[in-house]
Amino acid sequence: MFLYELMPVQKAEKILRSNLNTAGTEIVNLDQTHHRVLAQNVVSLLDAPPFDRSAMDGYAVRAEETFGHSEENPVQLKIVDRIGAGKVSKMDLKKGNAIQIATGAPIPFGANAVVMEEYTQSHQDHLEVRTTVIPGENVSPSGEDFITGDLILKAGRVLNPAEIGIIASAGYSEVEVYNKPRVGVMVTGSELVMPKSQLEGAEIINSNHFTVKSLVESALGVPDMIHCVDDHDLVREEFLRLLKNNDCLITTGGTAISKGDVVVDVANELGEVLIHGVTLRPGKPFAFAVVEDKPVFMLSGFPVAAMVQFDVFVRENLLRMQGLERELNFITKTAARKIPSTLGRTDYIRARQEGDAVRPLKIKGSGIIRSMVESDCYIIMEENLEGVGSGEKCMVLPYHFLQV
Repeated sequence: MFLYELMPVQKAEKILRSNLNTAGTEIVNLDQTHHRVLAQNVVSLLDAPPFDRSAMDGYAVRAEETFGHSEENPVQLKIVDRIGAGKVSKMDLKKGNAIQIATGAPIPFGANAVVMEEYTQSHQDHLEVRTTVIPGENVSPSGEDFITGDLILKAGRVLNPAEIGIIASAGYSEVEVYNKPRVGVMVTGSELVMPKSQLEGAEIINSNHFTVKSLVESALGVPDMIHCVDDHDLVREEFLRLLKNNDCLITTGGTAISKGDVVVDVANELGEVLIHGVTLRPGKPFAFAVVEDKPVFMLSGFPVAAMVQFDVFVRENLLRMQGLERELNFITKTAARKIPSTLGRTDYIRARQEGDAVRPLKIKGSGIIRSMVESDCYIIMEENLEGVGSGEKCMVLPYHFLQV
């Protein structure tokens, strides 16, 4: 297939977006929500904190009784009660009295401030306060964090520890999240074997098994992995089995733009191939089909091409299946040397950042995994560019921007 027959990357992306379904939702215990995508708006069921509480270990007092007092001129008070966290004083604080209080304990009725313990001296029920405090000092008021009815979190965000904590504080023990998409992954290739130290004949280690599995997990999916030899009937059988048990399918290998490529042929028999060949380097033979009303992403067998294809076409769509829509952040850097490209082709060039500059790697080739290890970003040359010169600006996508 000639370059002018290949599908532009942006057109391919639109086709992918229009052929996705969400993976559905479920209600789970908060213990199971880390790195899940929230599927509901969270509205607080209570105030947090639910009462005025002490922000320090010390003594609850009437602030007015400390006015004008200091180290040299302490005020004398009587300790009438002592309360720890989780306890409530049944006493109303009267003039001339103080109540010892732990951090987090409710402020007793009649008190309006807490004196830090280090500014006091006590003996039995006698207390000297050697500082001045103002009303509200060292007190966390009721509803300081949020109040009943406040919108705490909106749906469509990946939950982190702090967000899970605030959901709990808002009164929830469980919450609705999007299901993680179950992703069938078929790595094809009769020559592939699992890792070992001695290879025989034309054997090649199946690195794609581990790479694609990890890529799916990095997009919050649950991979269902198999290896299949290049046999039409076996590939067809595994296609149907994986699609029955999963929400989508990813394959590697068998997508070269020519007749007789078993994976694309099977996809065409079972469903409709909507994309076969894109203006992407590396990754031109990317293909996409809909089979059994489920998306099938067909990646190259070459490891680097498969990784780039995943980053360009698969990652964001797996996240969309979980209700997560995001815009990738591209940055601008200065090219450390001339970077050639070709009009009508989108290049994802492996590169390394050097401060405000970026340098493309000299290592090339869709099978050289080391190029992905030694790079930390893509330089992206869009279809309307014929490259950039040394010292010119270029668009960069750091790898860590891809993570959720």
